[in-house]
Parts: sequence; C-alpha cells; structure tokens
Amino acid sequence: MIASSRLRTFLVPPHFLSHDHFKKDCFGATPKPTRKTHALPSHMKIAAAQISCSLGDSKSNLLKVRDFSARAKEAGVELIVFPEMTDTGYSMSAIRDHASSWTSGFVPGLQEVAAKSSIAIVCGVSEKDGASVYNSLVFVDRCGQIVAKYRKTHLYAVAPVEEQQCFVSGDTLGSFAMSDLRFGFSICYDLRFPEMYRKLVVEQNVGALIVSSAWPFPRIEHFRTLILARAIENQSYVIASNRVGKDDDLWFCGSSAIIDPRGLLIASASADREELIHADVSQELVFGVRSRVKSLAHRRQDLY
Repeated sequence: MIASSRLRTFLVPPHFLSHDHFKKDCFGATPKPTRKTHALPSHMKIAAAQISCSLGDSKSNLLKVRDFSARAKEAGVELIVFPEMTDTGYSMSAIRDHASSWTSGFVPGLQEVAAKSSIAIVCGVSEKDGASVYNSLVFVDRCGQIVAKYRKTHLYAVAPVEEQQCFVSGDTLGSFAMSDLRFGFSICYDLRFPEMYRKLVVEQNVGALIVSSAWPFPRIEHFRTLILARAIENQSYVIASNRVGKDDDLWFCGSSAIIDPRGLLIASASADREELIHADVSQELVFGVRSRVKSLAHRRQDLY
C-alpha cells in the first residue's frame, strides 16, 4: 500500500539534517469493468510529488512535472498532486516577473503531459488574469482538459513573505470528483483555517483534502500536526504535497504525506529529498469511518 521513490540529492540546510524524522474515457466510451484485486473496493491510487523548483524557469519545472508524472503512471497512479507555485517557484519577485495566463506556457504544457501520460494532475501554478495574479491550483484530467481550479483564499502575510503584495486572494472554495470520491482544494497557509476544510466536507461532500504547499522549515512540526488534524477532525483523506529545496532565503520542509480518514499515515516522505509517494484511497473507507463515529452529524449547529 505504501510506496516511495527517493533521490539522493539533499535539499535542506545542514543544521536541519537531524530533523529528518518523522464515467467515460477520453473518447466518450464507457470503460469496461475491471476485476477488483485489492482489499478496499473501488480504490484508486493517488500520488504526491515532493520536488524542488527552478526559480523563474517554467520550462525546467514542466520537465520535472513530466518526469514525475511518468514515474507515477508506471506505478499505476491515476492522480498526482504537485506543490504550490510549481511553475515559477515560491519567490514573490520571480512570480511577479514570470506569472502567466493559462493560454500559453506552463498550463498548456501541463495539459499535454496529462494527456500523453493519461494521468490526472493537480498542480500549483501562477494565474495571471488581466492585471491580477492569483496563487492557484489547477486540476487537469487524464485527457488533458482543465476541469476545475482554485485560487488561494488565505494569503500569507508574515515578513519577509507578504503574499498580498503579489497576489489577489480568491473568493470561492473548490472541489472536483474522480471516480466516486470528491477532492477539495487547499493551498499551504489555508491549512491554518479548519473552518474552510469543514465547509468543504459538509457542503461539498468532500472525502479527500488536497494540500499543495511551499511550507518552510522553521514550522515543520506545525505542518505535520495540521495535516494530521485536518484528516482526523474531518474523517477524510489528506493528500499533502510540499516543496523541498530553497527559494531565496526560504528552505522548504518536505514531509509530504497521505493520511487516511482514520488518521493513519499511509504514505510519507522525508524532509530533505525529492520523492514520489503514493497510496490507495477509497470512498468506502471514508463512508465506513464516518458511519462508525458520526462526529459530523453530532455538530451543535445551534451553538456554532
């Protein structure tokens, strides 16, 4: 169930090395039913890519997306999630200089990768819309079509990173369905706002929460704790894809993970290397956990 592929390059400041713990197809035809051979029925395999990025070099970053997507496809993955701002890297100056619309450049390249590899992709990207720039997630299906997107609603504003100087905040939440499981979008700092995740679960029937991040090292334990909490309190999968490496003065803490609705860590990555992790997910497990402990139904909506 748990698998990962590790590269040897270390992407972490030396003084942090000791912290490494922790339905229809594209052509309109109805697919033929396949025999279930796993313990969880109606499962699908999903992956989180933990990568470094080249600042301002969308072509190089797209090649990395292509390579990780190909590796994921070989492992039987149907959906792969990439970190925040994969196209430009996480630097306000690089984003201002290289943010683009989705009519050319990185996103059309992403669509081509998805179609050629026949794999669905969620990726953090810049989105230039007129004079505004958004910190966005795009969902591209295995046919290469843009199906859904999300614009980061909570902008990080703690010096030296002031996202509001570069981005406009989004004003809607977003989700999409694959097979019989619905996935909800979130980006990095959103993780500190549990109300957002509860709203996705209760109002949009989400059973798997995507966290696409560029989370830095000084708060590595916050990241690990918060993704676990979001899974437990919402009885949902969490698929967390985080950066490694360094952009400007920020070192990123990796620790990408897939957590199941019981709060069990079913796939995890290091803090310091590029990796691909994957695991099986199932709507049946979400339903089973929520049926046994009905905490969502026990909310006191008359009080809060």
